[in-house]
Amino acid sequence: MRRWRRWGVRLMIVAVAGAVLLLAINALVYYQGRALIVAPGEARTAQAVLVLGAGVSPDGRVSPMLRDRLETALALYRAGKVEKFLLSGDHGRKDYDEVNAMRRYLEAQGVPPHHLFMDHAGFDTYDSLYRAAAIFQADDVIVVTQEFHLPRALWIATRLGLDAQGVAADRHRYRDERLYAVREFAARVKAFGEVAIRRRPAFLGDPIPITGDGRATHDQP
Repeated sequence: MRRWRRWGVRLMIVAVAGAVLLLAINALVYYQGRALIVAPGEARTAQAVLVLGAGVSPDGRVSPMLRDRLETALALYRAGKVEKFLLSGDHGRKDYDEVNAMRRYLEAQGVPPHHLFMDHAGFDTYDSLYRAAAIFQADDVIVVTQEFHLPRALWIATRLGLDAQGVAADRHRYRDERLYAVREFAARVKAFGEVAIRRRPAFLGDPIPITGDGRATHDQP
């Protein structure tokens, strides 16, 4: 009986230590990333605004969350904060294409095609930021996504060598936004591990400098 009690105490100590570690990782990622969020008018000029992808419908319409990201990025562009867009999302299947939906939305708003760079392999936040530095050779970016997502994205960006600042795209209330916020706890722990091991994205490839012509990344009319 005493032996079982000792094992019980040890397991409890391990569980408590693990919980404390997870909380510490979350606090580190969240607070260091949140410090890089700025108001749109306070953003420094940068090479590009990086728009992180979100859902699109089967007919190519952007979701409300993604539309708010695009409108926030467009406002930064029109204010002269950036010259280029880096649209990073999931285009891993023929029947699901976030990046062309984003491109068409911005072209309809009058953005010249050569200012629109498309990252077809931005399958998650880490991949998008890794590829922004490695493939598109960006030095400094303004990351645009919703506020619950921004701290993690910015923390990853700085750890991958980007001079990053973030602008929140919360223009509306969103369905399931509380669920997204809860999921961020696990996502921050995952991000910490990915940065620690320097995980390589699913796809890399030849460099496409953000200083060039975005049409080099276009695959559709």
